[in-house]
Amino acid sequence: MGTGSKETFVCQHCGAEANMTLEGFERVEDVIKREKKLPCKTCGKEIAWKEREDLKAIRVAMEAEQQAYQTYAKAAKMAKNPKGKDMFQQLSEFEMNHYRKLKELLKSLQEKGEWILYSGTSFKKKSIPIKMEKTKGHEPLTEWDVLRIATKEEKKAQGFYRSMAELTKDPRGKDMYKRLANEEALHEKVLNDQYYSLHNTGVWSWGD
Repeated sequence: MGTGSKETFVCQHCGAEANMTLEGFERVEDVIKREKKLPCKTCGKEIAWKEREDLKAIRVAMEAEQQAYQTYAKAAKMAKNPKGKDMFQQLSEFEMNHYRKLKELLKSLQEKGEWILYSGTSFKKKSIPIKMEKTKGHEPLTEWDVLRIATKEEKKAQGFYRSMAELTKDPRGKDMYKRLANEEALHEKVLNDQYYSLHNTGVWSWGD
């Protein structure tokens, strides 16, 4: 999951605006420990979490998921190793499904005021071909860079979704965000496993 675009919400006490980004939502975890209060950085008073903040948070998540999809899809296209290519392709499909479900959620909240059920997404088990594929019109993919950057983004995504699970009042919303957080945690583990496998053995372990 990539870094999302900025949305703003306004303090009802002083009118100051605050940016809502994935980086910002990592720090919301600390706010939750203070009884879920969201203090305005300008005046210090508590900002109420309302329905419009749910909608803005969903848009932030959608943008981030779309960016993650594009990153993984590009990595899959450029990867030379079949296992790496398959892993990045499946991650791109995973993130696109997240985007579609969030889009469905946004529409449901806007039109009916209802949260949707999310049953989760899973990786597909595939038979990885041994034959190496050549890329055309691209420089060789630097696996290290992609794995390192993607791992950081997946960690941010976990913090975002876990924070939203705490801040959202609806039970279905909480369940959806918890599932999304767990799936981003799975992505982080997959990426970490591949990073250390390549670092220690020079071999992709995906699909083994």
